[in-house]
Amino acid sequence: MTEESLRRRATVHDVARAAGVSLATVDRVLNGRPGVRAATAEKVEDAISKLGFSRDLNASLMARARDLHVIFFIPDGSNEFMDSLAAAVDRRFGPALADRMHLETRRMRALDALALAQSLDALDPRACDCAVIVASEEPEIIAAVDAAHRRGIAVMTLVSDLPGSARRNFIGIDNVAAGRTAASLLGRFLPGGGKVAVVAGSLHLRDHAERLEGFKSALAAEFESVEIIGLAEGHDERAETGDIVTSLLDQHPDLAGLYNLGAGNAGLVEALERSGRTGHLRVIAHELTAPTRGGLRSGAIDVVLDQNPDGEIREAISAARALALGTSRSTETNPIEIGIFLRDNLR
Repeated sequence: MTEESLRRRATVHDVARAAGVSLATVDRVLNGRPGVRAATAEKVEDAISKLGFSRDLNASLMARARDLHVIFFIPDGSNEFMDSLAAAVDRRFGPALADRMHLETRRMRALDALALAQSLDALDPRACDCAVIVASEEPEIIAAVDAAHRRGIAVMTLVSDLPGSARRNFIGIDNVAAGRTAASLLGRFLPGGGKVAVVAGSLHLRDHAERLEGFKSALAAEFESVEIIGLAEGHDERAETGDIVTSLLDQHPDLAGLYNLGAGNAGLVEALERSGRTGHLRVIAHELTAPTRGGLRSGAIDVVLDQNPDGEIREAISAARALALGTSRSTETNPIEIGIFLRDNLR
């Protein structure tokens, strides 16, 4: 039998023996309950790490009096990527139910901080184990996340993070890296430099602010001849984003490139195609949706940076289950990989 197979079969009895403690102490550490000295807890954690012990979450689920209940709060509106996230939750509903996990999706008005905060405040810990939210960085939302945490509800952020809150996990891409990637591509597309316009959804969204940060820093460091002009917020809405792009094209006939670090890409593609300048400026957008696929095929968009909604939802469900079952070990997740799509590699 290999060492790896032995590690996979480690039990709580093995952990207790290795740490020199009782089973009751191991149980307290695993479930984050009080009554264990810090030095003793450290011994248990060291034993867990050395043995490669992994809790049998399915057995823990079977021992519970009720199913786990995970609620996803996803923005509504014309943001196709949010629709993709909601659809991904729907696809996981049946398999999750078979594992005694009940998934629920609540669509919220996009960028309505007060409505989301009130919804979080209304959650009952007897009926909700974990809330997964897509949220802007507003004081009322941070306060609601902290209050939910105090009531025993695990909160995770999805797509855009709230690091100043009591949220337990963030599921999403490295957004600074995404912005740097966009800058690196545009800089190479425009070796002679030129004007590049930037459109955001809302800079109250940390993911958008971080993408802008990465974009600016990479251009400043490597592509000084590329000039950023304007910074408009389209609030991730199709019509508003389309109007912004139309205005930018009218005001800057010499525009060389455009980076939409938010959503509303259906409006962006329509505006570009109406202008007759499709293919005459380099365009980078986010999320592989029907509008961005169409834009890649037509030549309106050169590159799409994608964050795999199905992968994000799977990761969120896995982390939610571990959090709700009370494991004391870190459940931090690695960033979702950034996909880079051109017309040539559309799947």
